[in-house]
Amino acid sequence: MTDKASSQGLALASIGVALLVLALKFVAWWLTGSVALYSDALESFVNVAGAVLAWIAIRIAERPADTNHPFGHHKAENFSAIAEGTMILLAALLVIQEAVGALWNPGLDRLGPTGMIVNAVAMVINLVWARLLIRIGTRRRSPALSAGGRHLMADVWTSAGVLVGLVLVLLTGWAILDPILALIVAANILREGWGVVFASAGDLMDSAAHSDDREIITDAIRESAAGAMQIHDLRTRRAGKVLFIEFHLVVDREMTVGEAHEICDAIEDELERRIPEARTTIHVEPDDKLKKKGLEPA
Repeated sequence: MTDKASSQGLALASIGVALLVLALKFVAWWLTGSVALYSDALESFVNVAGAVLAWIAIRIAERPADTNHPFGHHKAENFSAIAEGTMILLAALLVIQEAVGALWNPGLDRLGPTGMIVNAVAMVINLVWARLLIRIGTRRRSPALSAGGRHLMADVWTSAGVLVGLVLVLLTGWAILDPILALIVAANILREGWGVVFASAGDLMDSAAHSDDREIITDAIRESAAGAMQIHDLRTRRAGKVLFIEFHLVVDREMTVGEAHEICDAIEDELERRIPEARTTIHVEPDDKLKKKGLEPA
């Protein structure tokens, strides 16, 4: 199975997992009447919408470049992640509204172990799937899969905190802890939503590659640019999982076009070996374009 088909399959499977977890959490809320479990279930509703968006975005992002989109459709994944982050923020506001109302009228007459066990099962399912999405999303540099995995992992911590808190409610009888827990959950959801939006907005604004990627890029160029004199004006940007790299390559003015092209090919091959999603553009210049600051080949 190709990475393309596998990514789409994972995104599609995520919809099924999200629906299962959503059903379990709403059952847990119905059994207990807990506003904290309601907030947990509401976040799972966002997971379903996010999984659908991720599946659509990955299908669009995998389309080949065309006349209207010569650089491809990769940023569809970033738009999907921003939409999911926005929905997370809206879910947090709904939780806050519900929790504030419950502060004045707390009551958990139906709270018992059955609903909490159902919610714990949903939490374990989320944990397994989140770890899978994060691992594969990181390896394939897929913003949609990674964002989905990070969101699910935050959901896991939320569920764990809610369950611990509800155990305390059972032990102490303090029903007021339930809406307080919901507000804590809402704060965590707000933080996660902002993180997802901020990360993808950076890619849409063509922010530079992360420091670890920049180190890989400079090492690859230095080690494969034998015969060149200098590399300068290195720029990077990310679109979805693809990393665009461009820079100026200074060579001896007596070097032939063919020789300069061989150096460019060597650099591009090394970059793609280390970063398979790299797309490199190199501008060759004569030696009178040397700059005071630049990267020297090894």
